[in-house]
Amino acid sequence: MSFVAEFKKFALRGNVVDLAVGVVIGAAFGKIVTSLVDNIIMPPIGWLIGGIDFSDWKWVLKPADAVAKKAEVAIQYGIFINVLIQFVIVAIAIFIVVKAINRLTRREEEAPAAPAADVVLLTEIRDLLRSQQGR
Repeated sequence: MSFVAEFKKFALRGNVVDLAVGVVIGAAFGKIVTSLVDNIIMPPIGWLIGGIDFSDWKWVLKPADAVAKKAEVAIQYGIFINVLIQFVIVAIAIFIVVKAINRLTRREEEAPAAPAADVVLLTEIRDLLRSQQGR
């Protein structure tokens, strides 16, 4: 089998295409969630906590030396706190969106389909046979 034919067989396999679609949809969904958090959820939270910015919080291990042109060495735990808060907010936002989607799909599934005609007929035959055996 040639390289091109083998690659075509691999690339067009169902699970590879499904994975590619999932990655693209996941990236688009990630942009939606990021926009939701950055533009809708974070401004009120920033307003509620008084505009506190944790990103400047750090523990300086070695100050910057302008003469030697060396940057400061610091543990920037404030940035970590910001990222942690954003993670929690994103996780809550995704949970709410997934819960809403599940609720919508569950409503569609709740409507039971009418049984097929052959199933109804077989059920009637079974019930008739049971009633005749009980005599």
